[in-house]
Amino acid sequence: MRTFAGISEEFADKDQSQIWLQSIKYDGTSSWGKGADKGFNAFMEAAENMELYDIEMESEVYKKGIHLLPELNNFASPDDMFEQTYKLTTELLRQDKFLTFFGGEHSISIGVIKAFYESYDDLTVLQLDAHADLRPSYEGSKYNHACALHDASKHTNLIQVGIRSMDHSELSHMNGVQTFFADDMYWNGEWMETSLEQMTENVYITLDLDVLDPSIMPATGTPEPGGLSWYEILAYLRIVFGQKNVVGFDIVELAPIQGLSAPQFLAAKLYYKMLSYKFSS
Repeated sequence: MRTFAGISEEFADKDQSQIWLQSIKYDGTSSWGKGADKGFNAFMEAAENMELYDIEMESEVYKKGIHLLPELNNFASPDDMFEQTYKLTTELLRQDKFLTFFGGEHSISIGVIKAFYESYDDLTVLQLDAHADLRPSYEGSKYNHACALHDASKHTNLIQVGIRSMDHSELSHMNGVQTFFADDMYWNGEWMETSLEQMTENVYITLDLDVLDPSIMPATGTPEPGGLSWYEILAYLRIVFGQKNVVGFDIVELAPIQGLSAPQFLAAKLYYKMLSYKFSS
């Protein structure tokens, strides 16, 4: 049985594990770089070569139990992908587990987030992303990766962090007060505290890896210059997890580059760090 990071089956048992990891292998609407459907396999391989003691948190969070759920990967269309992810997430939320998801392109988050906001009142969705992703539809589908947060913008308290690329049409769907553009963040040292004040108690995090600067994360479908650094995003996530009730999260848009292993190792480390922040006091 394959387990996350090669942990023993003792810590990967479905019933005993506090954390469940759901992969959603979908890359049906990406409009430039392809390969996000291959991201999870690369992520898993990197995780198997990762040390499991977190120096910062002085913890081994895998001992809380991390169970790998059967992958979701057979989709007839964007609509079918949405319906399957929404239905599955709704079912998973009936269990008393901390749910995590790994894409796949960012469109996989639409159904996941819908299930979460139907389960949690007054939910904040924290989007860490280079792109606004607020189009009502794109290329004939409202389940396109460019529409990943449109539904959330209408039904949740959406906070967007790291944005540095968008279409003019998305302005009408954007809450300017709760959008933190990367260039403003560079000069405004208080953006972390300001965004935290805007959050409700329950927070779902959707993290597109292109929020990071392509100098450390080039393996995404549309890398944008000017992104967050490693320690900057860790500092922010530690504050969010420490002060809010993070109810789940997804990581999306890892598109592996042949011969370059650093990006998937970063993704694996980031996933594990987020778990450490959630479960360490």
